[in-house]
Amino acid sequence: MINNNKLVLITGASGGVGSATAKHLAALGYEVGIGYCSNEHKAKTVQAEIENAGGKSITVKLDYQDRKQIRGAIDKLTRHFDKPVSILINNGAIAQEKPFDTITDDDWQQMMAINLQGPFIAAQEVLAPMRENHWGRIINITSIGGQWGGFNQVHYAASKAALINLTQSLAKIYSKDGVVTTAVAIGLVGTEMSANELQTDAGKEKVKNIPAQRLATVNEVAETIEFLCSDKSAYLTGQTLNVNGGMYFG
Repeated sequence: MINNNKLVLITGASGGVGSATAKHLAALGYEVGIGYCSNEHKAKTVQAEIENAGGKSITVKLDYQDRKQIRGAIDKLTRHFDKPVSILINNGAIAQEKPFDTITDDDWQQMMAINLQGPFIAAQEVLAPMRENHWGRIINITSIGGQWGGFNQVHYAASKAALINLTQSLAKIYSKDGVVTTAVAIGLVGTEMSANELQTDAGKEKVKNIPAQRLATVNEVAETIEFLCSDKSAYLTGQTLNVNGGMYFG
């Protein structure tokens, strides 16, 4: 285990990519805040796995739609470990499949509040100590949908495209302060959330159209995030790394 003495906050860390990343980084010696919105049981399970393996973590309830709750989660995390957040991984998000002409104003507003405004608030709340220490990482987990648009998820794709733009803006403003902001655009990943869809004929056709002819694993995404957390990624600021098996080149 590498003792890198850095504190990470991962939102949406109760399942899928988030939980895999939490466990992966904890195994490398990072101290990890497991952010969750509603699934406390899964978050506690991730924490138990980390601690059973000798890692350090704590769960923090965090609703992206509530700045006070985001601030409270960060305060709880930093007091527990007695250090500021050095790495923020904005992984929490929602998705919704709906034809464009049936998306309601409430659907749109909730999508933007969680997938875009939440990461914006979280970034604001962790920036000051990162700038003071002249070292920080903000890693935004976005989607291939944010690069090539959506069909039945137009509002989701728009939120993820905006998250890429937010990444670029933060990099322009804060790279000089040692705060590196990057994005990871994910294609199709083998998670519990995607399992049902990928068992359908349409889902199987999607996999056939991936040049790599397979899904990404959650560990492959976690390993990409590991690199972005490190000093080796310092000059990649503002970039979007595509983890999509060749589905999109950009």
